[in-house]
Parts: sequence; structure tokens; C-alpha cells
Amino acid sequence: MNCNEAQELKHAYLDGELDLVRNVAFADHLKSCAACSRAHQDAQNLRSALRSEKLYFHPPPGLQKNILATLRAETADAPRPALLFPWHWFKLAGITAMVALLAWVVASGLKPSARPDQLTQEITSSHIRSLMANHLTDVASTDQHTVKPWFDGRVDFAPPVMDLADHGFPLIGGRLDYLQNRSVAALVYQRQKHFINLFIWPADAPANTGEQTTTRNGYNLIHWYQSGMTYWAVSDLNRSELQDFTQLIRGQTVPAPKP
Repeated sequence: MNCNEAQELKHAYLDGELDLVRNVAFADHLKSCAACSRAHQDAQNLRSALRSEKLYFHPPPGLQKNILATLRAETADAPRPALLFPWHWFKLAGITAMVALLAWVVASGLKPSARPDQLTQEITSSHIRSLMANHLTDVASTDQHTVKPWFDGRVDFAPPVMDLADHGFPLIGGRLDYLQNRSVAALVYQRQKHFINLFIWPADAPANTGEQTTTRNGYNLIHWYQSGMTYWAVSDLNRSELQDFTQLIRGQTVPAPKP
């Protein structure tokens, strides 16, 4: 992929809308082209800035009540329209529509619509890229005391790293990844011939939650919050064994691995 092609696809890549082949080609181009990499980073920074809470409009208390009171006063004082002059009805309908729109804006707080599937697709794509581009790990080690300190200075948090080899899920390393406009830790585990990517980053809310499971493009994903961290586990491993893995990460007891 050259710079002209990357220029045309940059927005689709940023939104996670490219197919797998072009997604991998674009990611490889960013590694080799400093100019396109800087442009991509600028676009990510701009998107993060536009999502800032400071840009949201929060209407003052009582705005909706005042609008409705004004509407009632306008309609009460308006003369009863004659059948031969129907424009009064159009005026009333226009005012009603305007108030309904303003009421909806007040209720929604001008918040952008959520895209819950976007992160799921982003995580699935990152998992697939790590397998196709032969870039599973930046630090290859089965020793948790080697993998955990490797992240020091590379991310602004300390990801918990566990060795689960005795349970049939050996740690094989870790790497840096990029999700939701920030650097995240990706721990890589193996179950026989299947790889598991465990993505970790600080949570917006500290509350612990139960596990939420979903499937995307044939891959199983399990998501939860725990101890102030966001967790996403993704693999082509069957859902039952992936749930065993997540329970081990959460410190729960699971059946002994089959020989």
C-alpha cells in the first residue's frame, strides 16, 4: 500500500470499517511510513478531543419546563383559527414540533449515539491482526515476572499478569496494542493450538461486573470489569473453555484440566 491509497482509506481504518486484508495492509504501511503514521495519530487525537465531556452542552435546570410554559401561553393567547385560514394550524404544528425537538435535546443532553459493536469489532480485528501479521508478542516469555515489568513505562498502569500453565493455559508473552484511542496491554495465553488475547486497560468506573459474552466473525469474546480494570478475552477457543480461562483470571476455582 502506498501513501495515496492510505490517504483514501485512513478514515475507514480509523472507524474499523476496512476488510481484514486492507486492514492488515494499512497497519503495515503505518509501521513503515512516518508521515502517514503521524497523520493517523493526529486523526486519533482529534477524535479523542471531540469526544471530550467539555464539548457537551448541559442545559440548565428548568429549561424544558420553561419551554412548555411558553408554548402553553402562546397557544392560549392565539385566536381560534377559522376554517378558511388554516395557516394558524401550521403555525401551531411548527411550534409543537420545535418544542418536541428541544425536549428531546434536553433529555438526551446532546450526547452522541453509542456504538456498542464498534469496540467488539476493534478487539476482534486486533486479535486477527496479531495472528496474521505474526506479531503475537513484543515480549515472549512464560515467566509472569518477566512479562509484567516489561510494561513499566510503556503503559500508564500495571496490568495483572498470571501464570496459568498448571491449569492448561500457559502464558506465552505480552505486547502493546491500541484500542479506544489509548495504549492497552495485551497478554497472550495458549490452550493447545488456540491463542487467547487478554486485553487490559483502566476502567472508567471501578465497579466489578459479571461476564458478558458475545461472538464476532467466529471468535468468542468475554468482557468484564474488575478491580478498576477493563478486561476483554478473545479467542477461537470454544466458549466453555474460554469461560474457564476468564474464571481463572478472576481468581475463581475451575475444574482441573483434562489430561
